[in-house]
Amino acid sequence: MNTQEYVKLAIKTESTDFESMNTRLQDDGLKRLLHAGIGLSTEAGEFLDALKKHIFYGKELDRVNLAEEMGDLFWYLAIVADELGVNMDDVMERNIEKLKARYGEKFSEEKAENRDLKNERSILEKQTMN
Repeated sequence: MNTQEYVKLAIKTESTDFESMNTRLQDDGLKRLLHAGIGLSTEAGEFLDALKKHIFYGKELDRVNLAEEMGDLFWYLAIVADELGVNMDDVMERNIEKLKARYGEKFSEEKAENRDLKNERSILEKQTMN
């Protein structure tokens, strides 16, 4: 297979119902979530870039920058929390409750691979909305 054949075959699986997408994008809440999602990805990339530069290029680990990126991630998460109407404290509590259900008191590879997704979902559904 060459690259032109690949592109031709690959784009057959692309979602191209742009009219429906445009309809969904009329929802300002969805725009907020999209903005936050793109921002989270960008900031996570910047966090990883700082680690890459330290690990692979021998640059000094810039902990101030890492903390700044962490703050930027929190900023975008605040938008998500507001738009979803969830309390961030509750999200953190549910996350720990889910992790305890998954691992008990300590991580294990066996438990990571054999998760009770139904139980984890029921824990997460207890999420309190603002």
